[in-house]
Amino acid sequence: MTGLRFQRGNYVVADLDRALTFYQDVLGFQVTYILPPNPTSYSYSVFAIPPEAVMRFCVLSTQTQVRVMALTEVANLSLSAVPYPRRSAIVLEIDELDAAIAGALALGLTVYDEEVLHTNDGRIGREIGIVDFDDNLVVLYKILGEA
Repeated sequence: MTGLRFQRGNYVVADLDRALTFYQDVLGFQVTYILPPNPTSYSYSVFAIPPEAVMRFCVLSTQTQVRVMALTEVANLSLSAVPYPRRSAIVLEIDELDAAIAGALALGLTVYDEEVLHTNDGRIGREIGIVDFDDNLVVLYKILGEA
């Protein structure tokens, strides 16, 4: 198919400032912009957000990818638990894997046991799952070399 381009992933969070302690301070995303609450936002309907909830939208970039991730804050609303099995995750290649793990642990986030990564093209690496404050899954990996 032509004309297809992936723009960004998005997670719904209860507290944007708290979420940024992980996504910005630990993972290294940069805040590109934050939109103030807009009661006519399309996100209310597509995310099934009740109209009484106050919503902000934050777009994140990396040093090499602009506007690749977003966080939609839904304040004044209790987010229900994510159903299992998990239905989504973002997967990030990261240079400073040990620092990210330490940062996530320092924030009290759930960090799964590390696994050895074997890629389909024969490389080997490390991978680990981390669950953010709102039960969104982030899988981090680092390629170490050839198997």
